[in-house]
Amino acid sequence: MSDKSPKTERSSPQEAHASLRPTRFSILWIIPVLAVAISGWLVWEHFSTQGPLITISFDTADGLVPGQTQVKNKAVTLGVVQTVDLSSDMSHADVTVQMNGGSENLLTHNARFWVVRPRVNGTSITGLDTLLSGAYIALDPGAAGGPHQRLFKGLENPPGVRSDQPGSTYWLVAPRLESLGSGAPIFFRDLQVGEVLGYTMPQGGEGPILLQVFVRAPYDHYLKVDSRFWNVSGMQVGFGAGGLQVRLQSLQTLFTGGLAFGRSSYSRGIDAPEAEANAVFRLYDSPEEADNTRYRQRVRVATYVDSSIGGLTEGSKVTMFGMQIGIVTGVHLELNTPRTGPRVRVDMQIEPGRVAEDDNVHPGYSQKVLSDFVARGLHASVQNVSFLTGESMVALGFTHSGKPGELHYEGGVAILPNEPGGMDGILQSVSTVADKVSNMPLEQIGDHINALLADTDERVRSPQLTQSMIALQGSLSALNRLMDHADEHLPALLNNMNTTIEQARTLMAAYSGDTDFHRNLGTLVQQLTQASRSIHQLTQYLDHHPSALITGRRH
Repeated sequence: MSDKSPKTERSSPQEAHASLRPTRFSILWIIPVLAVAISGWLVWEHFSTQGPLITISFDTADGLVPGQTQVKNKAVTLGVVQTVDLSSDMSHADVTVQMNGGSENLLTHNARFWVVRPRVNGTSITGLDTLLSGAYIALDPGAAGGPHQRLFKGLENPPGVRSDQPGSTYWLVAPRLESLGSGAPIFFRDLQVGEVLGYTMPQGGEGPILLQVFVRAPYDHYLKVDSRFWNVSGMQVGFGAGGLQVRLQSLQTLFTGGLAFGRSSYSRGIDAPEAEANAVFRLYDSPEEADNTRYRQRVRVATYVDSSIGGLTEGSKVTMFGMQIGIVTGVHLELNTPRTGPRVRVDMQIEPGRVAEDDNVHPGYSQKVLSDFVARGLHASVQNVSFLTGESMVALGFTHSGKPGELHYEGGVAILPNEPGGMDGILQSVSTVADKVSNMPLEQIGDHINALLADTDERVRSPQLTQSMIALQGSLSALNRLMDHADEHLPALLNNMNTTIEQARTLMAAYSGDTDFHRNLGTLVQQLTQASRSIHQLTQYLDHHPSALITGRRH
């Protein structure tokens, strides 16, 4: 028999109805759904706005902090540094940057990166704003287009010119760099219009140096094909016709150097085409040297000097009558000259265009004129320009005696005769005078002078001279007595003569008429008048010159 009852085997109607009722939806499920949706949207937004991941290599990672250092262009953030790692060979630092979306077009092979930090150089102080905000990486996208890349080599110094700055770049050929460097200013008519970008040393260290310069617009349009660049670095001090001359372009060029360009005075006013970008120019040491290039014709001459040439160097002036006609091109000491001994050869270039109106003078004409001048006594001499600086020059002049010479050539170079000039010429003249004085018989002359003085002393003490002095004293006493009597009797004589003249004139008035007696009487009156004047003049002369009674009248 079973223990189970029918009650326990059947379910109640309430339980059956409860099991058939549907399950209710809870509002709490909305919260996780929204959280999942928002997370998905954020993830999608993050990846959709994220740009490429690039790597920039720098020599040092000074100032770069992962997660903080930003990549900027014109103060706009374009990315953030993710990691900073040292390269496997420890030669540089690899900086990984996560760029923002939309920056893909900027990441080409023309892009340039550099770290902006406080920098102090000779030209300016930059990056002071990073003292508070920290360093950041600057991006210059460069020219548009080009292949994209993800690996870049960062610049250690900021570039001199941004890609969006209008202007043109040019190349200069310089024999030496001097104080020029990156950032040195370029001037046009005293206005700063550009700067030096950098320089390239020649292979092997020999040869000219190439300088890359940038001239901003619109000043690059003023650069013509016949323009010239010259160095204005530092301070130039010299002595000229006006005294001390000091020339300083600006305080900036005193510390960093600088360049200037312009056209020569000869080419101003002449229309010339503009220089194209990347054109090559020569760099001159001074504006005078740059202006001298307009003289196209040059005559090579030389001279030999056997005296001191202190202060004479390459580039010194060659003058004639005080006017520059050329420059010195070389100074060389020659020892292998057994006939003449050691001497100095001075090579020069004479520029006929400095003195001739037409620079296109036929070379044969210049040689003929030079030969004629030498035949008339032309010579070259080294003279001092300034005793303070020791500068010297070569002066061409003619000898005072006009001693003729003959022009000869050595290897196609005209050799001019030389004579000492300046202090050497003065010292040589003094030496010549000293030689003549030393050759004089000074001892014999002294003996003759001593004998003459002894004979003179003997004659002065002789009795004859004493007697002559006594007789001369007596003569003077007599002369004084005569003058006293003359002073007493001459006025009376003059009065008597005047009375006689008056009586004669009265007689002439009484016996007027054209008779012989009247004419003779008139002649007598004239003679008496002349005699009276002569005696009056004699009296005045003897009064002022009593010695005339002995020595006579002196005219």
